[in-house]
Amino acid sequence: MAEKKMSSCRKNQLKSLLLQIGEAMLEEEAREAQENKMKYMEENCTSLSIPGCMQDLQELCRKLHKQIDLVDEERYDVEIKVKKATKEIDDLKIMVQDLKGKFKKPVLKKVRMSADAMLAALLGSKHKVSMDLRANLKQVKKEVKEEEKQTSDWRKNIKDKAGMDGRKKIFETEA
Repeated sequence: MAEKKMSSCRKNQLKSLLLQIGEAMLEEEAREAQENKMKYMEENCTSLSIPGCMQDLQELCRKLHKQIDLVDEERYDVEIKVKKATKEIDDLKIMVQDLKGKFKKPVLKKVRMSADAMLAALLGSKHKVSMDLRANLKQVKKEVKEEEKQTSDWRKNIKDKAGMDGRKKIFETEA
């Protein structure tokens, strides 16, 4: 048999009930957190009574400084534990990836570096040989054509270049 579909009125009623229950639970958690905070403050932080004379005030300052030092030491210890735990988690993640055999290739940055700089970075102070790649290339000299060598005045060769008499006359009249 096919199950009957729930009516929209019933759905809305159940949603509102769930929201009311969730809201009540959130309020209860907030109230408990506030109570825990107040209880902790009462246990660890005594009420401050400021003494009248200077020596009592200095003694109170010393006492507060000692408490601050203790809290800072605890905070430092907790930070170190957290860093150690995160490093261990990262190492375990890497081990799991190794066991799976799937690797994500990291995106590599393009680095503009000459061969000398790369060898110096890899070998450090041991690098003494220069890798000048252009120095090993064969030197090729450009041949100058004979026509370019004969750069002479064009007026001298005008008779040779003028094929028709008409052109020769035009050049003579202009000059």
